[in-house]
Amino acid sequence: MDLSDPVDTPMVDRLKLDEDLMGIPVDQTRFRGMVGSLMYLTASRPDLVFAVCMCARYQAKPTKKHFEAIKRVFRYLKGTINMGLWYPKDNAMSLTAYADADHAGCQDSRRSTSGSAQFLGDRLVSWSSKKQRSTTISTTEAEYIAMSGCCAQILWMRSQLKDYGFDFNKIPLYCDNKSAIALCCNNVQHSRSKHIDIRHHFIREQVENRVVELYFVETNYQLADILTKALPRERFEFLLPRLGMKSLTPETLKRLQEGEDE
Repeated sequence: MDLSDPVDTPMVDRLKLDEDLMGIPVDQTRFRGMVGSLMYLTASRPDLVFAVCMCARYQAKPTKKHFEAIKRVFRYLKGTINMGLWYPKDNAMSLTAYADADHAGCQDSRRSTSGSAQFLGDRLVSWSSKKQRSTTISTTEAEYIAMSGCCAQILWMRSQLKDYGFDFNKIPLYCDNKSAIALCCNNVQHSRSKHIDIRHHFIREQVENRVVELYFVETNYQLADILTKALPRERFEFLLPRLGMKSLTPETLKRLQEGEDE
């Protein structure tokens, strides 16, 4: 991989992996080792999360198609070796969150992928990309479940921050689906959502108690979009700086530090 050419994105735009039952098998041990190394990096590289989690689903019977996908992530890493999250000091401590879902993104089970990102001020402090446990019948339902998962993470962060003297209410949660927001705020629509597992409905209680406030955000500014699907290069590069990611070369780090000291 040292001699490979770098690429601009960790996954080909609109690529959807599947089990590839007719594909050429590859060494499982090698594939799992590559996935494991990349999983370690996802703790500090949110730009890798979706691609790595997608490849991790096929560790049982990896094929050449899956191997090519995981190698592309390493090629992306080669060109972005200095990329990382920058946490500026003296920033606001407001808690905000974004939730998104890619409806029926899994080609094998047709389950959706939930993505969420939580910020303290402008600092990204928590993120996740996870395949949902059940198949949803609409985009609204997929987004609703993603918002519920994001809300659970917000409540956990809220309880932890309370120990440090921060008390948050009316926490903004941004979603790009108006129907899902209406489902959380309007009990009249309950008849349309009776089939949704009851564990997801607790978000309504949090909205009623004004712990969480839901806001619509246009898809172009949905920051959690990067955690739910493979994006084209322009869209991918648009979202990276808004997540707080910078190319942290030694020169850049010195300049940023000097700027904050001033």
